[in-house]
Amino acid sequence: MRPVVNSSAPKASAPPPASRLGGGESGSGQSDSAGSARLGTSGIRSRSGVVVKRMARGAEDGYHSQLVPGLKSSLDAGRLVTELVYAADRLKLLAAEPTGLWAEVAGDGPLEERLWLAFQIALIGPSSGEDELDDPFSAIEAARVPWGSEPDLDPVVAGPRGGIDARRWPQTVEAYRSWASKAGSQEQGFKGDPSWTPERRFDRLYERLGSLPGMSRDARFELLTVLGTLGIFEIKVGRLHLAGENETTVAGKRVFGIGDTLLLDRRAQALAEICELPLVALDLGLHNWGGGVRVGGGVPIDLELDPEAIERCRRALKL
Repeated sequence: MRPVVNSSAPKASAPPPASRLGGGESGSGQSDSAGSARLGTSGIRSRSGVVVKRMARGAEDGYHSQLVPGLKSSLDAGRLVTELVYAADRLKLLAAEPTGLWAEVAGDGPLEERLWLAFQIALIGPSSGEDELDDPFSAIEAARVPWGSEPDLDPVVAGPRGGIDARRWPQTVEAYRSWASKAGSQEQGFKGDPSWTPERRFDRLYERLGSLPGMSRDARFELLTVLGTLGIFEIKVGRLHLAGENETTVAGKRVFGIGDTLLLDRRAQALAEICELPLVALDLGLHNWGGGVRVGGGVPIDLELDPEAIERCRRALKL
């Protein structure tokens, strides 16, 4: 576990470049949108040729809030508000009008095919969307195959939240199929025990998917979050599972000023409740805040954010 960092701002250093079949914890993505505070950026070029812009660190200005005790800069706190509200509004859009391949997952086709497509989307990860003309699902569309077929992931460049491990992806796919086979089907695997609450279902599935080789935290969280958001299964986030070396966890430690996982979950829950945001929004919100760039996960990064939610969060954080 990384030590707690006193400074609340995102790292000024560049993230690891998104490699071919890159690891799922890449920090590449889109620079701040119109609603974000612009603090200055530095350009880093990834192996795929995309220039990634990262936020400069906000200067300490005496800011303090008990909700986010790790933050010492009002600019950083303001940017956190923007990213949390963006993440919440993204979920609203997915629930009401799914975009891209997520719309196909939410459609009325055979459920096993839709679940397999959702797994492939989460495993590969939509691109970050730096270019408005780019389809964030293009790499997934090119690589996707029907249920039962073997996907060719060799030429694929993973998205910033994808879970592909170049050395282990065949084992990941095979382990997922084995898991579904033992359950009787993908549907039965995701349903699990009928007695589970939605929160319990998330926790158990998150744990079981974590046993798949090469399946990153981000990929698991995104898969289960979207399946619940689209209403395919009764799945709800009850805690953020902040652990390991990933952008969301590192950002959470900075924002909440502590590394203990139990206290991290408590402080995240308190922030979500007071800001009247779904807890799950903190997953992508913290990821985007920590990386200094916005990742949409297949949703436009320039959504018009809810002004009431922005104002409510700013009041809660004493901005």
